[in-house]
Amino acid sequence: MDVPHRPPRHPHAWLPLLLLSQLLVAWAWWRWGWPLGLPLMLASHGICLWGVLAPNVALYGPVLSRLPTADRSVWLTIDDGPSDDTAAILDLLDAHGAKATFFLVGERAAARPGLVREIVARGHGIGNHSLTHPQARFWALGPRRMRAEIEGGQQALATITGTAPRWFRAVVGHANPFVSAPLHEAGLARVGWSARGFDALDGDVERVLGKIERDLAPGAIVLLHEGAAHGRNPGMIAQLLQRLDARGYRTVLPDP
Repeated sequence: MDVPHRPPRHPHAWLPLLLLSQLLVAWAWWRWGWPLGLPLMLASHGICLWGVLAPNVALYGPVLSRLPTADRSVWLTIDDGPSDDTAAILDLLDAHGAKATFFLVGERAAARPGLVREIVARGHGIGNHSLTHPQARFWALGPRRMRAEIEGGQQALATITGTAPRWFRAVVGHANPFVSAPLHEAGLARVGWSARGFDALDGDVERVLGKIERDLAPGAIVLLHEGAAHGRNPGMIAQLLQRLDARGYRTVLPDP
């Protein structure tokens, strides 16, 4: 499927906008005092934080959250591997004639290169999901560490497969101002999602699948995980594939 691939074109565009907003806040504070200046300052900071924490917000660069199609097709994306679940998930996908993109963590990929090559050999996609998956602090990484996470993940996966990934999934979906520059330089486009069940945390299969099904629609990007502590990710994916088949959905991968 032909999907717009949009790496950030102007990775530092946020900086003049931020400076301008704070100059306006300072002017309003000087002109009308704190009763207006303080709320404006809090609002401007809130908008900046919203762009960091909200997964599909494009404040710091483009993010793809659904496919441009009216067909009953979805893009399955599987985060956090490779893991002990990867082989079982590949067999499930094969059994249903389904395809998915695996957003892999660089260090985990380097530890299990055979699984990474098997993903590619079976016709699935590979995406960059950072080098070390620092989920508690990815949102607050500075420019040097952010670059190391993105470039390190890219290098690890390219070394194993011979091809650099084209898609990036931010850890926990967070993206601060320092994400765009390394994505621009690596030619990576950021991918969000439009359907999720919180399967990385919730081990209740019916509850997880119910949340995903509520958001299923033509062009949905479905967020899934592997290797969760509850150990039920393969079972969840098995049932999701059955339900997709029953509802007439097919899985697609973005070109190429």
